[in-house]
Amino acid sequence: MTDRYCVFGNPVKHSKSPQIHAEFAHQTQQALEYTAEEAPVDGFAGAWRAFIDAGGRGANVTVPFKGDAFALCDTLSHRARRAGAVNTLILGGNGRTYGDTTDGIGLARDLAYHRVALMGKRILVVGAGGAVRGILEPLLDEQPSEIVVVNRTAAKAEQLASDFADLGSIRGGGFDTVNGTFDVVINGTSASLSGDLPPLPDTLFNANAWAYDMMYGSEPTVFLQWAGPRGAKLLDGLGMLVEQAAESFFLWRNVRPETASVREMLRQSLEFDAF
Repeated sequence: MTDRYCVFGNPVKHSKSPQIHAEFAHQTQQALEYTAEEAPVDGFAGAWRAFIDAGGRGANVTVPFKGDAFALCDTLSHRARRAGAVNTLILGGNGRTYGDTTDGIGLARDLAYHRVALMGKRILVVGAGGAVRGILEPLLDEQPSEIVVVNRTAAKAEQLASDFADLGSIRGGGFDTVNGTFDVVINGTSASLSGDLPPLPDTLFNANAWAYDMMYGSEPTVFLQWAGPRGAKLLDGLGMLVEQAAESFFLWRNVRPETASVREMLRQSLEFDAF
């Protein structure tokens, strides 16, 4: 019997997740079906229950349902509780729903894949929404010298830093508090989707610094287009997407897929779509 999995979102037709998990299933010889399911904005819990009733075993969750997924879980992983959000649902044998988040570990593994060292480094994280909350614990686990979180609403960044202060050196504030240079700058806002650029100083990057945008596209994002001429090495969020998917797949199937070939496949498909 083929097990069913899906990604819930709204909208969700653009999702690359079905393509990614089809590749994972093929390479690991797992019998599963993975689809994209658009849930009503005010009806996520009902959509999950209907999916279970139809034979569903697990799901990924994307915008705008990560908070809804968090709320419906019977059991949560430590990292999901920290993040206050869930992107991976697992139906247990007892019929209870287990929630986890793989976004942060996806980012950490993508940075490791590109040999971006974080230990002892100074990291700037732009944004203070759910996407950033999900990545802070894995970043702090790498023991950077400091993480600075900045946001248009300074109080949100300050609160976020306070929530994670027990894990390492982290502080938050508004854009006017950015000072000095950084080894890694991560754009965790959705500004790139609308072509907006966070108000960051031109003298932001150390020598050999990295600029990372959690968004991705067929062309470099506005943030990466800005960072490149200022001396940063550039990475987008496509690898993070693949790595977080691989971790979800492992949680469901207890087998870890290989990701390098899937990264390359997706990158080529993005370049093809650009023409």
